[in-house]
Amino acid sequence: MTDRRIVFVVFDGFQPLDLTGPHEVFHNAGGYACDIVAPRAGPVGSVSGLLVHAAHGVADLDPAGADTLVVVGGRGVDRACQDRDLVAWVAAAAAGARRVASVCSGVFLLAAAGLADGRRVTTHWARGEQLAREHPQVRVDCDPIFVRDGRVWTSAGVTAGMDLALALVEDDAGRDVAHAVARQLVLFLRRPGGQSQFSVALWSRQPATDPVRAAVTAIHAEPGARHDVAGLAAHAGLSPRHLQRRFTAELGMPPAAYVERVRVEAAQRALTEGDEPVEAIARRYGFTTAETLRRTFHRRLGVAPSDYRARFRSTARPAGAGHDPREGETA
Repeated sequence: MTDRRIVFVVFDGFQPLDLTGPHEVFHNAGGYACDIVAPRAGPVGSVSGLLVHAAHGVADLDPAGADTLVVVGGRGVDRACQDRDLVAWVAAAAAGARRVASVCSGVFLLAAAGLADGRRVTTHWARGEQLAREHPQVRVDCDPIFVRDGRVWTSAGVTAGMDLALALVEDDAGRDVAHAVARQLVLFLRRPGGQSQFSVALWSRQPATDPVRAAVTAIHAEPGARHDVAGLAAHAGLSPRHLQRRFTAELGMPPAAYVERVRVEAAQRALTEGDEPVEAIARRYGFTTAETLRRTFHRRLGVAPSDYRARFRSTARPAGAGHDPREGETA
């Protein structure tokens, strides 16, 4: 089989991991030929000072022939969106590509080229408001780490580009190949696209002392266990009242609220990664009943568990799922 051609678009001030992370995923998967194009051929400076050599400039590379177009992000994207030749080249290359993708703020270039109009897209959480303001015709959702809308794939910031690339490999070559690449690169075995950018482990305060850290570790190790204050206090070696006070002071929320957030995240992953019934997921992660899980999802996420699964589950479209009416081809 002929190698699929991946064309990465970079510019001065790009984020290097937006390029090198997905590039390594495709390289390790095999069956891909990767090219780099920039406004001009030659060295291109990243936001961190790392120089990357672009073998092609938009003036000398035929936009036809890319299987997948990947536009990276970075602080320089706003300036890049003002480069009419670059925007026109992206639009022309996308017209003939089977898939179009962006990493992080690279979606701004897709939007500038008219490729995101009417689409649901994501980007780095810090850029979502700007994207929605500058491109009101685009449906911006900054919760998921990546989104597929037809043949357009977009991802959140930096390392999420590797999750996106693994999803693209899975779409091409199947789950086993994507898992083999993840193992080779010592990556999480592909975070589902619906996993939130706003993980409690990332966005809550971190424990400042060993007793509270022990309680937090116990919660994450087994979200569905009975984590009442007395049980967590036993892990921490503190009295229940003392743990309640210190936990809230150190993490900014009481133990019960933290446990619920961790359980919701665990249920989100289970809904997107497998076919286990909602009732079984509810029991496994401490919600007791499907109705309790449903109420909690509505309160925290504004959506029912079944709807969440339908929206965010595996990016691979089932065989015979038909055509995207906007594309006239199988997505």
